[in-house]
This record gives sequence, structure tokens and C-alpha cells, in this order.
Amino acid sequence: MSKRTRTGTAAVLTAAALGMLIAVNTASAVNGSQGGKKAMSNDIYTYTMKLNDGSEKSLADYEGKVLLIVNTASECGFTPQYKALEALYEKYKDRGFEVLAFPANNFGGQEPGTDAQIKTFCTTKYSVTFPLFAKTSVKGADINPLYAYLTGMSGFDGEITWNFNKFLVDRSGKVVARFDSKVDPMDDALVRKVEALLAQKV
Repeated sequence: MSKRTRTGTAAVLTAAALGMLIAVNTASAVNGSQGGKKAMSNDIYTYTMKLNDGSEKSLADYEGKVLLIVNTASECGFTPQYKALEALYEKYKDRGFEVLAFPANNFGGQEPGTDAQIKTFCTTKYSVTFPLFAKTSVKGADINPLYAYLTGMSGFDGEITWNFNKFLVDRSGKVVARFDSKVDPMDDALVRKVEALLAQKV
């Protein structure tokens, strides 16, 4: 092999290696952080999130159910909404309804605890039985991919304003409503919307 051929081969290999490195770094950049996987997608079922116990949960497991996705906190003025969330869940869970709670410390440092502490607080104070996910970020540079989608591509865009913002998702995985922190989970308008969605077939 001539010197020129060897030089050309080395250049091709170097370029290929550089391309692979860029691809790996790009993939790493779009993967989720703080308990979320997958690049931002417009399909809610593509996301895999960490549960409170550290295990992973694919949101595809909730396909065909009506979901209320809520960012929560343990030391907020709205924290008593955990009671209403549990009441709503108990009322409709047998019809295919789920509450998905995502504790977050983005607002006023009002969720300072560990996942274990959050779990203990929710179960002992409010007898929570609906799914609790791992503490995460729902706003800012470290926002998890699910919330990047909810606040940027769901059709109900805009940053999370405070703890206990709520997104309602129909049986097909489409976000169909968003409720402010001040809206109690047992508010008539929210309950009527849940009932209407539960009555629909996929």
C-alpha cells in the first residue's frame, strides 16, 4: 500500500470515528434527565419515567386510561390537594383513571425531601395510593422530557406556573385540558371533564 493510500484510508477512518462520536454525543444530549428517557416527542406513551422507588415506568403502560398528571410538593399551600387527588383517584380508578404525581422542588424550595421522605409524607399524611414518581424538575434547564413536551408541544403550552398544575390526558394519550394550581382536583369542571373522557372509547 502506498503512502498516499495509507494517508487517505486513515483520513476516512478518522472522519468515520468523528461522525460516530458526534452521533453518540447528540443522542446523549437529547436523552432525558432527572428520571426521564427519550428525546422530546409528541406521543406521551414514548416516555419512560422513574417511579418513587427508583424503578422505571413506561407511560405506555397507561395506554387506554384517562390520566391526570400533576407536579406536586410537600410544603406548599396547595399541598392539601393531595387529599382531593386521592379522592378523585378512588372514585374513578376502577373505570380506568390514573393520577400521576411528579414531586418537584422548582418553586420556593417546597419539595426539599428525598424520594423516601416524600413517599412517607404522602402515605401517612394523605393516604396516597396513586402512582408517585421520582422527584424531578418540571421547569428550567434541567426540565425532564415529559414536562418539556407538556409545556412545549402538547397544545397547552407554557411553563409550569407553580406546584399542582394539572394536565388531563384522554384514553388515546392526547392532552385535552390544563388546570391551574388553584383548581381543586374535585372542582366540578374538572370532575365533569374526567367523567366525559371516561365515557369515551378508544
